[in-house]
Amino acid sequence: MFNLFLAGTTLSELFEEMFSFKNVVWNDVFKAINETLYMTLIPTVYVFVIGLVLGILLFLTGKGRSLENKWVHVILGAIINIFRAVPFIILLTLLMPFTKAVMSTIVGPKGAIPTLVISAAPFYARLVDIALNEIPSGVIEAAESMGAKVFVQSANGDDSAQISQIENMINKNIDVLVIIPHNGEVLSNVISEAKKEGIKVLAYDRLINNADLDFYVSFDNEKVGELQAKSIVAVKPEGNYFLMGGSPVDNNAKLFRKGQMKVLDPLISNGKIKVVGDQWVDSWLAEKALQIMENALTANKNNVDAVVASNDATAGGAIQALSAQGLSGKVAISGQDADLAAIKRIVNGSQTMTVYKPITKLADKAAEIAVELGKNEKVEANAELNNGLKNVPAYLLDPIAVDKRNINETVIKDGFHTKESIYH
Repeated sequence: MFNLFLAGTTLSELFEEMFSFKNVVWNDVFKAINETLYMTLIPTVYVFVIGLVLGILLFLTGKGRSLENKWVHVILGAIINIFRAVPFIILLTLLMPFTKAVMSTIVGPKGAIPTLVISAAPFYARLVDIALNEIPSGVIEAAESMGAKVFVQSANGDDSAQISQIENMINKNIDVLVIIPHNGEVLSNVISEAKKEGIKVLAYDRLINNADLDFYVSFDNEKVGELQAKSIVAVKPEGNYFLMGGSPVDNNAKLFRKGQMKVLDPLISNGKIKVVGDQWVDSWLAEKALQIMENALTANKNNVDAVVASNDATAGGAIQALSAQGLSGKVAISGQDADLAAIKRIVNGSQTMTVYKPITKLADKAAEIAVELGKNEKVEANAELNNGLKNVPAYLLDPIAVDKRNINETVIKDGFHTKESIYH
């Protein structure tokens, strides 16, 4: 046995000092905890209320909404974006006069609350706006016009929240449940609960796996993948290809890939195309696509001729990485969704194509099918998709490939985007 000495202190004495907390002033600790809780809970309430109001107003004043007002929408959007962008410490400094006026102090927990609220509320407002825009309003309007009473809830990308909301809907004695799944892998149990209650279940846009679905309505997502690959092959018939899949929990991403490989496999087999990388992008996030593309370019010494990206967000992230290496416009790259940013990239030459899916047609068809299911009428199907449990009857609409040549005849003609927003 031996004693270890540190600056005249034995190891046992050191441990005693560490774990006895003899130097801790517990009153100060509890005071700090109370102040932290005060600074957390109070701003959270204000952020929720203010962010919810701002987000709803931003949504309702948008184009085609019930309170449509271009200038109010633009001003609200600008305010939200500005306050989201200002660093917290700068915002804290700028708000000192305001903080002093409303809180009578600029120090301590009270002095921090206005800045915490004003910095966080815009983020929540933007989340509310995004969530509301994800709700297919066309489905609601069309279903109501057919005499249906519609209840709407948005999970804002939260799997647990979506399950809870579905359970809540089951308890409302509904006839038909229309689900836009965030994660098509986690809903089978709650759908079983719905079926036990005699509720018809319609999956909208994304298939739900291993679930007893009555019907599925979407675009032909295998065809989306085919259109992507065909367009890229037309530009780059040979060379090094990087495959960028979407979210691994989104069944649509798997269908896109299936369609892509129908086109690419023969060319891979005969050696015209070499796949130099293949990765999936969690949650379809552009920032993750950026990182993946950066790593792919490094691994291949920038020797990449084409990128088959499964949607416009991942294409946008990949294009950032390509631009940093001076490869923007030199590497062919696909997309899907016909986002405004993607259409602009197609115009400037940094993105090769996208796939347009006329959402109004999808919404109208979904509403029609939902009402037919609710009335126990025969529903027309033009396809079947196996979801792991059963062959689900489906109605699949045709997507449209968009490049520089047909922008006017597609997204502009349909009013999906305006000519001014694209070219100015």
